[in-house]
Amino acid sequence: MKKSFITSLLVTTINAFAQSPDLGKGIYGGIMMQGTFSDGTNAPFWLTANEYGLPSIENNSGFLRGAVFRSAQEDHHKRHWDIGYGADLVVPVNHTSDFFVQQLYADVRWFKGMLTIGQKEQPLQLKNNSLSSGSQTFGRNARPYPEIRLALPNYWEIPGTKGFLSFKGHIAFGMFTDNHFQKDFTNGTGSYDQNVLMHTKAGYLKFGKKEKPFSVEAGLEMASQFGSTHYEIHNGTYTKIKNGRDLKSFWYAFKGGGADATDGTVQNNEGNMLGSWVLRLNYNTPKATYGLYADHFFEDHSAMFHINYDGYAYEDGHMKKKSNRFRFYPLRDIMLGGDVRLKQCDWLSEAVVEYIYTKYQSGPVYIDRTPEMPNQIAGVDNYYNNGIEPGWQHWGQTLGNPLYLSPIYNTNGNLDFQCNRFVAWHVGIAGYPTRNLHYNLHASWQEGLGTYDRPYPNPKHNVSVGIAADLKCDHLYHGLKIGVALGFDRGGLMGNNTGGSIAIGIVR
Repeated sequence: MKKSFITSLLVTTINAFAQSPDLGKGIYGGIMMQGTFSDGTNAPFWLTANEYGLPSIENNSGFLRGAVFRSAQEDHHKRHWDIGYGADLVVPVNHTSDFFVQQLYADVRWFKGMLTIGQKEQPLQLKNNSLSSGSQTFGRNARPYPEIRLALPNYWEIPGTKGFLSFKGHIAFGMFTDNHFQKDFTNGTGSYDQNVLMHTKAGYLKFGKKEKPFSVEAGLEMASQFGSTHYEIHNGTYTKIKNGRDLKSFWYAFKGGGADATDGTVQNNEGNMLGSWVLRLNYNTPKATYGLYADHFFEDHSAMFHINYDGYAYEDGHMKKKSNRFRFYPLRDIMLGGDVRLKQCDWLSEAVVEYIYTKYQSGPVYIDRTPEMPNQIAGVDNYYNNGIEPGWQHWGQTLGNPLYLSPIYNTNGNLDFQCNRFVAWHVGIAGYPTRNLHYNLHASWQEGLGTYDRPYPNPKHNVSVGIAADLKCDHLYHGLKIGVALGFDRGGLMGNNTGGSIAIGIVR
């Protein structure tokens, strides 16, 4: 039996490599030029959000972009393995850089598995990629960073379940590229980090057979920023704090545990650990596909499981386990959404409605145990912020949902999220009025309270709207596409901004 299995594996491997992929086949790409013009402090929110950090938030900006790609799925029906690649280069105007690499990667596919080396834009999971306001953990708002990523990008049917249970997911380690930006942005007035390491992982289970109309998807997304050199500022003077970068630090980033360089007697996880529980219900009919989904964000284990262990006490100068005591937290902070895809209505083919509430954050009080206070009250989770790692951002843009106002909008030189307690509604619609014309519309309303540590004196409100249209002009020139967009913001969070953009590109 064992010999037969090994022989079959060798035969499969030899057959898989018998035909090498033609790396010059299936290449696509193009060149695009875009300009954005607006009045107000910044470009309108929905002209720049959820574009992988590509557009600038400045009120007048632009870029020239050239890209070439090959999919590792090019010959998936003929071959068990394949190679894909991508190069995506940008020359911007009035941006955080004079030139940057948006994507540069190689994909190696083996059956359903995928190894990616480099920086690549990754899609949202369990949400509409073009209309959703974005996932709370793995969004599409910031520039990608180089990583080594091993993934099952599409669902794999688990053997023995007769097609009822499927799995997909990934595990990755990478490094941020925004060293110069962080130092320049803070400009001697705020704390910053250098050489930040990143670990991400996610797993999703799908319950339901392909031929059945109803299915359920459930998953866990987790991440850890670690290993940075932190520059903490006090009274205009920087203190350098080096966080761990050895094998033990990589292990703690993967499984949790450890401690930061600044932790005292009460130790937390090493690095900035966070994540989301995600759930989606699907119902498919001949006329439409309907979905309901939830995204519960957490910053630590107490918010992850809604339980905080509170059974320690000081004894002989050390924290020791004295009893089994637990504190339970209610489920208040959550993102809820619904979407629909209409299969027989071109002019309105997709729609999304979302609600986000983040005001609770495990409560307004955090007290560590002391000899005088034997109980711990673990609140003030301070979403997306961290004391010794850079917070949930890259190049100043949030790595999660952009309704958490990104640090790049700050005017005080601080790289922190200054409004992470809010409630918001978001609507998105899209369609094809004609075969060559596509449009989408985003509209959001938000009430922000600031943070627990720095609350606004009064709630700040905001309305942001953006509408974009793309026209294929093959009758003028093969592959020519022209895009226009208009947007505006009104309120105390984003200010009053009105503007538009125009893009011209050739895609083949």
